[in-house]
Amino acid sequence: MFAAYQSATIAKGTVMSRALKGARSQQFIFTGRMTSEYHTPGTPILGSGDPPVAEKTIVCDDLLTSHAFLYSLDETLAHYSLRSEIAKKIGHALAEAYDKKIFRTIALAAREAHPITAAPGPEPGGSRIFLGAGNQFNAQSIVDAFFEAAAILDEKNLPKMDRWAVLSPRQYYALVSQVDTNILNRDFGNTSGSLQTGEGLYQIAGIKLKMSNNLPFMAGVVNAVPGENNNYAGDFTGHAGLIYGKEAAGVVEAMAPKVQTSGNDIRTMYMGDLIVGSLAMGCGTLNPAAAIELVATAAP
Repeated sequence: MFAAYQSATIAKGTVMSRALKGARSQQFIFTGRMTSEYHTPGTPILGSGDPPVAEKTIVCDDLLTSHAFLYSLDETLAHYSLRSEIAKKIGHALAEAYDKKIFRTIALAAREAHPITAAPGPEPGGSRIFLGAGNQFNAQSIVDAFFEAAAILDEKNLPKMDRWAVLSPRQYYALVSQVDTNILNRDFGNTSGSLQTGEGLYQIAGIKLKMSNNLPFMAGVVNAVPGENNNYAGDFTGHAGLIYGKEAAGVVEAMAPKVQTSGNDIRTMYMGDLIVGSLAMGCGTLNPAAAIELVATAAP
């Protein structure tokens, strides 16, 4: 199950992450810019130029589970391993929920102002790039958005490392098939080979590219559900992808993904095994300056 979870999780490692122990929440801090000044001979340096600081608390959501009952007779008569297949599906279900939370959080971060407003700020907030109505699959519009995003992140003095983009599969393949081959990674071989396999698109404008079905892609209004202790709800009607740095969101994890199987008492009573996968985590926005949302609508 764990291997299936690891292979299916796209967002893991692309945002800030901390383990929880003995607490339901974790604090993350933001620091603003500092200034410099010339020293006047004979004037004491008092260290009064501390950067402005803000704090964000991310809470662990309720325990997330995925479960199934495996009937003993079905397992005996099957020509394949039902148990391993169920465990794999459980891992995929937990990974899907993990990614959906993170991607929605980053999209919400792109709409936020920065929490630090004190001098020499205010610090820049999130950004949205409008592709134009109906342009969610327009490859050239998407490529142009990548270069615009790179310029925005550079102007905000954000690190060039750990910049990620997540697009839907149809957007990714549109980039491979529709855009001039100068965006394909030559390490994958010749142009024909890259077009045949659909591989080769590694990064654009220094932004590493991933594809996922777990974006809130043109999803409309997504409401909160019981058990969520952080905000993942919003209107994602025009959402068409994400470009972000590692500081855009944070994850707290109290319980790593694991799978448990019921004991002999359940097996005897119900003639089968209960297989349960579980995960305890939460996600919240951090530095909105590092979050950019692609929007398939006209600019307001």
